[in-house]
Order: sequence, then structure tokens, then C-alpha cells
Amino acid sequence: MENTLHEKVSQDILLKAYNHMMLAKAMADIYEENRNVCKYVHSTSRGHEAIQLATAYQLKKEDWVSPYYRDESILLGIGFEPYQLMLQLLAKAEDPFSGGRSYYSHPSSRNENMPKMIHQSSATGMQTIPTTGVAQGIKYIEDFKLEEFENNPVVVCSLGDNSVTEGEVSEALQFAALHQLPIIFLVQDNEWGISVTKEEARTVDAYDFVAGFEGLGRMRVDGTDFTQSFEVMKKAVDFVRTERKPLVVCAKTVLIGHHTSGVRREFYRDEEDLTKHRAKDPGEILRNQLLESGTDEELLKQITKKARLEAEEAFERAQKAEDPKPETVMQHIFAPTPITEEVGTREPAGGDKIVMVDAAIHAIQEIMWKHPEALLYGQDVGERIGGVFRETVTLGKKFGSKRVFNTAIQEAYIIGSTTGMSAVGLKPIVEVQFADYIYPGINQLITEISKSNYLSNGKFPVSNIIRVPIGAYGGGGPYHSGSVESILANIKGIKIAYPSNAADFKGLLKAAYYDPNPVVMLEHKGLYWSKVPGTEDAKTIEPAEDYILPFGKGKIVIEADENEIKKGNTVVVITYGMGVYWAKEAVKNFGGKVEVIDLRSIIPLDEELVFERVKAHGKCIVLTEEQLNNSFAEAFSHRISKNCFKYLDAPVETMGSLDTPAVPINLILEKEMLPNAEKLTKKIDEMLKY
Repeated sequence: MENTLHEKVSQDILLKAYNHMMLAKAMADIYEENRNVCKYVHSTSRGHEAIQLATAYQLKKEDWVSPYYRDESILLGIGFEPYQLMLQLLAKAEDPFSGGRSYYSHPSSRNENMPKMIHQSSATGMQTIPTTGVAQGIKYIEDFKLEEFENNPVVVCSLGDNSVTEGEVSEALQFAALHQLPIIFLVQDNEWGISVTKEEARTVDAYDFVAGFEGLGRMRVDGTDFTQSFEVMKKAVDFVRTERKPLVVCAKTVLIGHHTSGVRREFYRDEEDLTKHRAKDPGEILRNQLLESGTDEELLKQITKKARLEAEEAFERAQKAEDPKPETVMQHIFAPTPITEEVGTREPAGGDKIVMVDAAIHAIQEIMWKHPEALLYGQDVGERIGGVFRETVTLGKKFGSKRVFNTAIQEAYIIGSTTGMSAVGLKPIVEVQFADYIYPGINQLITEISKSNYLSNGKFPVSNIIRVPIGAYGGGGPYHSGSVESILANIKGIKIAYPSNAADFKGLLKAAYYDPNPVVMLEHKGLYWSKVPGTEDAKTIEPAEDYILPFGKGKIVIEADENEIKKGNTVVVITYGMGVYWAKEAVKNFGGKVEVIDLRSIIPLDEELVFERVKAHGKCIVLTEEQLNNSFAEAFSHRISKNCFKYLDAPVETMGSLDTPAVPINLILEKEMLPNAEKLTKKIDEMLKY
């Protein structure tokens, strides 16, 4: 078998691999020898070099690869120099991946002459979803002929075997198999998950685990043997490049180095285990094969010596490189948006009033007619019913099942896949069926999406729209009525809109589309159709197609009387969503003494307008539908107090739902829990007495 492999793999490739293996070894040794300098946690590829290099050598510039934190040999194999990797190791300013913001071997790259790499997290399974999203996006591009490729792109997602037990991995495997995506899941199995053994962690390895995913091919390989690994990966990549179908490649490897520099091998491994693993050192295996095939031993010694010198020189240079400047710490939280001003016609002459749900449908329809890169998916949004609130009705029929389609109950995949879709130039609009169901997708939203632009140093902003029907009315009960804006507002790196009427909804949705950043659209179910008493004003004249409303622009929807303001007899209510209608009803009792501001978006927030109006009135209520304790409303009220303190006649008040763990289904209990116009009237009356 070995001789056959030697015949198939050229001597040049074998020597190239040996050189890279010696480089990887020299780098790991240097890091270990300089532990006081290498102060940031890192992991090396020792024991995994063969399968990683064999994979890297197959990839072309059109391809995408997501290396995980032990994959420095993949990075060496696709063309990155030790010096570039060491810049990240030492968190230097010129780190080409993150600008000193992320760990070693956490790459991201748009280098035109190499395989592309999205930002990914520390990659213990959750990276499979964004990377599968890349493959999903490539398939979409191919289906609609949006781009021509010299070679059919292949996507490789690398992960360790112990991470295959993550639920999000199964969501990615399921989607890849169902939709026949051009992706290889490369599973590197060194039998350890930090200190957890394979016997403690799983019933079977990844090869047996994936057997139940129909349509998902699988292969095994000895990942310590470069010649075997090269042939298997060549076969795998050629298959996916040609057949456009998914594969899982399970590579048995060994762990010669530490789990990470912070969890050292001596902490949890005995000498017997280490000896077993060292006996399968890929560098030694390849060296012996080269010697057996007649390679001069002196040549191999020279390669080893040269690799050590190269690594030493690179390390010395990297140490001298500049650190990031402190003032750069706030760069790349968001990518710059072109949408900064309200434009277009908000109220066309002779226009008809529409309900909020139609505003969204019409906005998306206009976007999709104009932009072939736009697509819509989520649970039940397809042609059959067009959303459980009919919020996507007609779109499936108009645009077809490849642009508007249903997914399984996979909130993590629905949300996380947008990272990869965005990376290849698409604009996914996705839907989580109820706000209460966003929690399974929170991991992707926080760990992958929100951090992508920041940790990729601006290379990979995630451009998406996540639609989330939200709010309580009519006995929706504990799992279909919740408010989640406080949880979302704590996620740095996403934008949040919360429209209260059709015109704002359409304008904000258009702004979200043209914004290069991740956007969550919170859409109150009770306002969709204006069926809740008192919400007739949620219907508005439909804005023209060119109307765009930027985020971060609040609006005074009820003005107080100027004379009353001058007398100090007024209060301003700051709110959003359904709160706008409770406030509109309540102000009828106060004859010009109450002003109402609709925030319209939560991130960014129009603090300038709010602070200006609070200073004018001296009294303020922040009204929300959420439970109050530790809420967005309470946090915002603190900022108002801090910035407007000397202008206040009374403490800033907050008003929201009672602090129950859920919204009860019984209508009497629901009413008791929620704010309403009557309760707000009492609160305003109290405030006006100051």
C-alpha cells in the first residue's frame, strides 16, 4: 500500500510536506521554549500535520476553508508564512487575521490568491453552521448564475471529533445533506477533548455517527500518514468539486502537543498515552517513507535545520513588531453604513393605507425584484402558508422555492448560516417564528455573527436581516408572547429595529437591507394587522419604493403644548412598539401635558433626541412591554438620569410588565402582567404632581 502511495504522490509534494511539518514542529518547539514571551493562549498542530497539509494542498483560490484552532498546518499549507502566524500568536497590530484581537490560529482572510476563510469562533462545533452557510451561498450563486468560477468552489469545515457531539453540528450536517451542498466536513480525531477521553464523550466516532444522514458521503483515513491523507483528500475534493455533494472525512490523528498552552499535556495525560501518540508522529512517518524511497538523509537534515532557522528568524521579527494602538480598540464594531439620512417619499399623494404586515411583504418584494442576491428562509415562510402570521404570503409563489423556502426547526442554523451566506456576497433575510424561539440561535448570534466584523478586523461584517415576531396579546401564552429586546441589546455588534407602524417598518426594513451589518427586526405581532383595539394608527399610507428610514432616528409622535412645557407641567414618555399605542391612548387624559417619543430602533439609539426632550420637560417615563428588572428600559433610564441630571424635576421612571418568568396564557393574568393605557395614565398623573 505504501509503495502504491509513493508512486501516486510526487517527490516534490512529499518534500514540500516534510518541510511544512518541520516548520510546524520548529514553531511549536520555539513557542514552548519561550513561554514567557508567548503569553497568550495558543494551540499547535503537532500530531495533525499530515491531514492538514494534505487538505491544504488540494485547495484553490475559489475555495473556502474554516480551519479550527489546531490547524496552523492548514494555514502553512495554503500559503501563510510563519511570521504572519506569529503576529497573531503575539497579538500584534499587523496580525493579518484579527489585528491583535483574537487567538492564534483563528484566521480570517479574503486574500485573492488563496482559499478564503470567514471569521469563526474558537470552533468547538458551532463553526460548522457558518461554514455550511458558505456552501449554501455558493450553491445559490451557482443555481442563479450570479458569478462565474474558474473552478467549482469547494468548502472545507475542519473540526475535532469531540465537537461532533454538539447539537449545532447536527443541524449543519442535516442541512448540508438535505440540500446537497458542496462541503467537506474534515473531522480530526485525536481521541481527546481537552481532558475528556473518547470513551467518556461519545458512543461512536464521527464516521459512524453520520451514517444516518442520507445523502452525506463518508470516508476514513489515517490522518498521521501524509501519503494516505493526500490521496484521500484529493479524492474527496475532486468528488465535491465535480459532483457538488457533501462529504465527511474522518481522520485519525494523534495529539503530541498540549491541548493548549494553558492546558498542558502533563496536567491530564500519563506517559503511556503520550508514548502511544508520539509513535505516530506524522513527521517521523513521512521521514521514514522518504528514506525508504531513496531520499538522501542529509537532504532531510538540511530541511529540518533550515525550518528551524526560518522559524527562529520569524519569531524574532514578530516579537519586534508593533502592538496595536489603544485608540484602535473601538474600530470595526460596525461596518460603515451608507444609510444615514431619511430619503424617498414617505406619504405618496393618493396612497392607500396598509397594515404593518403588508409593509414588510411589499418591502421584501421590492428588494427581491431588484436584488437577485436577496433570499428569504425560515420556518413556514414558504409558499404553502407564507408564515404563521401570513407575513411572507405571496413571496414564495413570486420568487420560487430556491429564493423563498422553508427550513426545519433549526433556529441555530437559520441564524448562523447567514454568516457564510453574507461572506459570499448574498443578503439573507431569515425568520425566527416567535421571539421565544430565538434562544437556540443566540449562540450563533453572539459567538459568530456579532463578533465577525470586529475579530476579522473589518473583513467580514455579516450583512443579514433576522425577522423576529415579538410581543404579547390575546392569550398567546408563555412560549409565544415573550419580549427579548434586553437580551439582544446586550449583544454588541448587532443592530435592532422595533417599528410601530407600517411606514416605519417599510423604511427600516429597506435601511436594514442596505446596511452591511447584522440587523434584528423586532415585529410586534399585535401590530401586524392592527386587530388590537387602539392600534389603528399602525396602518399608514404606504411609502414609495425609494423610501428609506435610517436606524437611530427617533420620532416625536405626540407633541406637548409649548406653554405647558414652559410652565414645567409636562412629562415625556419614551417608548417603542406596542408602548406607542398605550402612550397615545393615555395622553388623551392630559390636555397637552405629555409628549411621546417612538424610539423606532434600539441599537443604534437616538439618545440625542431623548436627552434634548428630557431636558425640556424635566420629567420622563421609559415605557416598555418587557419585564422591568435588569431590562433595556432600566439601563436606558440610568443613562438619561446621568446625562440630564441637573434638568430633572423628578427621578426618571420606568414602566413595564410585572417580573414574571413568562407571559401567562389566561387573558385575565396576561392583562394583569402587561402595561396598558390605564396603568400608564396613573403613572403620568403621579409624575405630573412633582
